[in-house]
Amino acid sequence: MAQLEQFTTPVDAVISRMRALDAALPARDGVAVFNRVYLAVTEEVDRCVDAGGFPDARAAITLDVRFAERYLAAVDADARGRRPPACWRPLLLFRRHPGVRPLQFALAGINAHIGHDLALAVVDACRSLGCAPVELEDEYDRVGDLLVALEERIREEVMPGPDLLQIADPLTHLLGSWSLERARDAAWSAARALWALRGLPDVAGEFTERLDAAVGFAGRMLLTPLPD
Repeated sequence: MAQLEQFTTPVDAVISRMRALDAALPARDGVAVFNRVYLAVTEEVDRCVDAGGFPDARAAITLDVRFAERYLAAVDADARGRRPPACWRPLLLFRRHPGVRPLQFALAGINAHIGHDLALAVVDACRSLGCAPVELEDEYDRVGDLLVALEERIREEVMPGPDLLQIADPLTHLLGSWSLERARDAAWSAARALWALRGLPDVAGEFTERLDAAVGFAGRMLLTPLPD
């Protein structure tokens, strides 16, 4: 148990940072909307680790922390006046737009975090652990199951009622234009490609930039302001 505890501290640290954001941001702020649901799933990962729910607790914690750090770094960069990754810029730019619904903010955050950050977090974790992505596949799949729970939580907490969805055709269209399952599969493929390109830093850098830009473009579409 002592060995497990030494690895749970970083998870506690990222949870503390997310809780601090939750306390500091207005509830309607777009980052706050995403942060609340992401905090819930990170707390669930922490509980799952404590309960022995991962085949390799050390690998799961490393992946979870590297993943969360990329989101927190983007928010911190924006707060300090630095340029965050392209995938996060739409949410950070439109976070207070009155025409964007909470559900859109949540989906844009998931899009940025899974579409871009997850692939890079897998590579980060592999470098930290000295392993290849295939050795993290079980942990990746388990974290992926928890991300599905995140999407379900978002739909429960910020989804408009059925009457509004019938009226708001643009929002209904946006809901059908993005798939967590497809994004998760694409992130795994991107992680494997980046790992294979690790000996070609110029090519890997170009691949990462294009991935970042593409995810940012999708995020901008998800945040299209909608009429009341």
